[in-house]
Amino acid sequence: MSDELKVPAHVAIILDGNGRWAKAKGMPRNYGHVQGAKTVETICEEAYRMGIKYLTVYAFSTENWNRPQDEVDALMKLLRNYMKTCLKTAEKNRMCVRVLGEKSRLDEDIRTRIAELEAATKDNDGLHFQIAINYGGRDELVRAMRKITTEIQEGKLSGAEIDEACISDHLDTAGIPEPDLLIRTCNEQRISNFLLWQLAYTEFYFTPVAWPDFTKEELVKAVEAYNHRDRRYGLIKE
Repeated sequence: MSDELKVPAHVAIILDGNGRWAKAKGMPRNYGHVQGAKTVETICEEAYRMGIKYLTVYAFSTENWNRPQDEVDALMKLLRNYMKTCLKTAEKNRMCVRVLGEKSRLDEDIRTRIAELEAATKDNDGLHFQIAINYGGRDELVRAMRKITTEIQEGKLSGAEIDEACISDHLDTAGIPEPDLLIRTCNEQRISNFLLWQLAYTEFYFTPVAWPDFTKEELVKAVEAYNHRDRRYGLIKE
């Protein structure tokens, strides 16, 4: 990668194509999810080496509960195992991990592992890694509005104080800068209810490569494409 490339501070990725990748190889969909989890580990390390400070991945959406039950069960099992692996990786790489989404629907043992992972890594100064689990952009906004409404009812907040910053502070991503670049793999070109508020000024990059085949080289391609965009906010060129 050229030293002249401007590396985005925050990259978000929609991990797509695990099932299709596995099917193309004559393997069950769950095999693709396992390989996809390994790719997440690799890209976390490569992103940090490149100078990316924040990486957010869409692991399990609120809509994913509608998948076949055996696939959902396998994904939950994979998630349990990944929480253990992620803790070891975070300790090694000083990675700060945060889980986005509505956690109440997850089994208690998974919620416990998430809490332990977040607590153990909160002071780490390496890559800030966000995993969206049981996450939906609309659901996040609804939950934020409920929090704001409660604070108004309790007298902690007035209606006049509600602005963009106030809403941002009540989202799952509070304190995290908005993504500069969104990558979606496997040739899909939609955002699928991901970070609806946060992606307002984000550059999009779509690739036909399925997530299990996504490599450092593919990440570099996405960053190179990002560098070719003329990013403007209003009339101010970045």
